[in-house]
Amino acid sequence: MARIICAGLGPGDPDLLSVKSDRVIRAATQIAYFRKAGRKGQARQIVEGLLAPGATEYAMEYPVTTEILFNTAEYNDILAHFYDDWADRLAALPGEVVVLCEGDPFFYGSFMHLYTRLQGRAEMEVIPGITGMTGCWNATGVPITWGDDVMTVLMATLPEDDLVQHMAGADALVIMKTGRNLPKVRRALEATGRLDAAWLVEHGTMPKQRVVKLAEVNGAETPYFAIVLVHGHGRRPEVAE
Repeated sequence: MARIICAGLGPGDPDLLSVKSDRVIRAATQIAYFRKAGRKGQARQIVEGLLAPGATEYAMEYPVTTEILFNTAEYNDILAHFYDDWADRLAALPGEVVVLCEGDPFFYGSFMHLYTRLQGRAEMEVIPGITGMTGCWNATGVPITWGDDVMTVLMATLPEDDLVQHMAGADALVIMKTGRNLPKVRRALEATGRLDAAWLVEHGTMPKQRVVKLAEVNGAETPYFAIVLVHGHGRRPEVAE
């Protein structure tokens, strides 16, 4: 049975790799990672200079393009076949394979789709990693939660009404997958009176890191590695009568 180790890479700064991920990656003879076609891939960039000489690399290139809407049956079908194919290929490889995954593999990571398909077909180990959102809220220099704050993590791909509903009931907010959804996120934050408190962090912990108040951003789109944050301020204790 094949042995597959998924190494969580953390938010982007190679110095934020765990000791265990660093050790496993340096010793690997076979490395697999996701990337867009024609790109080097963020995961591969993070481990630049760490791979052993002669290590075999498998670039798992996403087959979808921006011309296909993510919430269509066509999109889901194409991705399902992509993950099926790579699960088959990884399970057939001899020896040990290390799969790279940005952030934490079990927190919205692409590896989860391989993990479910490889159950019973390969021996697997998952090494946790610091999440991207953790790197981003540390980049603001402000604690994200205090005391009994409730933190809500939202996908910007949700319908605008759903965003408004969740935003209204949370103390601290983390909004992921912003990209071209930034105008919708801005409108939802404005509708709940939270726009002025929102931060946009692009490429958190990476060389191109940018930290700015969202209300000051004029663009309608942001990079893939971007997160919107609203910090909690701590719930006031109820005054005893």
